[in-house]
Amino acid sequence: MTAARPDTAPKQVFETAQFPPGFVWGAATAAYQVEGAAAEDGRTPSIWDTFSHTPGKVHNGDTGDVAADHYHRYRDDVALMKRIGLTAYRFSVSWSRVQPTGRGPAVERGLDFYRRLVDELLGAGISPVATLYHWDLPQELEDAGGWPQRETAERFADYAALVADALGDRVPTWTTFNEPWCTAFLGYGSGVHAPGRTEPAAALHAAHHLNLAHGRAIEVLRDRLPATARTSVTLNLHQVRPLTGGAADADAARRIDAVGNRVFTGPMLRGAYPEDLLADTAHLVDWPKLVRDGDLAAASRPMDVLGVNYYTPTLVSAPVDGRGDSRDDGHGNSDHSPWPGSEHVAFHLAEGKRTAMNWAIDPDGLYRLLVDVSRDHPGLPLMVTENGAAFDDHLSSDGRVEDPERIAYLHGHLDAVRRAAADGVDVRGYFLWSLMDNFEWAYGYSKRFGAVHVDYTTQLRTPKASAHWYAEVIRRHALPPHTAPR
Repeated sequence: MTAARPDTAPKQVFETAQFPPGFVWGAATAAYQVEGAAAEDGRTPSIWDTFSHTPGKVHNGDTGDVAADHYHRYRDDVALMKRIGLTAYRFSVSWSRVQPTGRGPAVERGLDFYRRLVDELLGAGISPVATLYHWDLPQELEDAGGWPQRETAERFADYAALVADALGDRVPTWTTFNEPWCTAFLGYGSGVHAPGRTEPAAALHAAHHLNLAHGRAIEVLRDRLPATARTSVTLNLHQVRPLTGGAADADAARRIDAVGNRVFTGPMLRGAYPEDLLADTAHLVDWPKLVRDGDLAAASRPMDVLGVNYYTPTLVSAPVDGRGDSRDDGHGNSDHSPWPGSEHVAFHLAEGKRTAMNWAIDPDGLYRLLVDVSRDHPGLPLMVTENGAAFDDHLSSDGRVEDPERIAYLHGHLDAVRRAAADGVDVRGYFLWSLMDNFEWAYGYSKRFGAVHVDYTTQLRTPKASAHWYAEVIRRHALPPHTAPR
């Protein structure tokens, strides 16, 4: 039976569109994207400070020096979260703010900001979800070699201990890494992210050390946190599709699934790298030398939740006309590939409507991804930890931001989550990306993902129509009509 369209559906249809009991309603941000205060209270440069201050690396020369000034305005921002009705807020901790050199004791002034933020969230009835790393490695650690060096994994474990000791009594959910694929392959492969290196072998070394660091951190967190605390990692799993049903395109999809997904899910969730990945990259990495005894056991420490980030599907094929120069992979422009060992694979733009990032809008991709991950890793609860869209939003003369495209995007993807849950997937929550407009990495301030509009000159916050719509979803615990409430 085909459900009625959301904008015409009768009340009884809404009652069948409920989300599971206890479903978490959240929004997410990242430290460098929103905090600002780049040189305050002992914070020193991260790789993103260095990268954004390097001419030509970021659109319009934008930096995160001020960003959305969340460091000074967090109380107002938490009040906005409460107005929307969020039950959880996913934020990241700036390593450079807590441990400026990546070594040694914590800077208490840096930790104090997160203590204040957590207290404010708890006072508003919002559950804090702390991410230890969202791409902002202290520059001193990069100067020593960065993630391609094994030592960085050990330093990360020490840093995790500092944050857990400071916040562990008040933060119930902890995430080690956000999208380690981007850290490894955009930071050290294609160079479109900090630190901007273009070294395929180094990217694979970085991936291994991120796997190891994740496991080391899980061990530290388990040792220091209450037994009720939940641990997790967030992966931007690529929902990979072959362009055609041919064998060559199927192999292209296999390759990208290996270096885009299983390079992390293998070690973290199965305790082994997939054999096809090792074969595809054997000419770049001496895997038996890189992976030491005990590494995979450490990387696969049990965790409580897997975070899944999804924005758009990944459509691939064998080389077009014998060439591999078609790379509409959604991961920025570079002469260097973020797909080591599979540089020849061609990427294609899926058909249909697109966001301002030129990403295809395909809610079914999220449904299929959740179903596939649940099937491949039974018994592991899932959380959609990022999903959202950038559009060309504008503040009107009467102080409103109408963003019907974002509402349509969110409606479709939330319905995909609801369908997955109804079909037996243990998906426990959804975090909108993002709470507010912010520094969008190499795109600077040119792309707006927020449910809350930010005027970067005045720092005025204005909830968009989508924020009001999301508030209604949360209030109903179900999908409302497909229109923004007035």
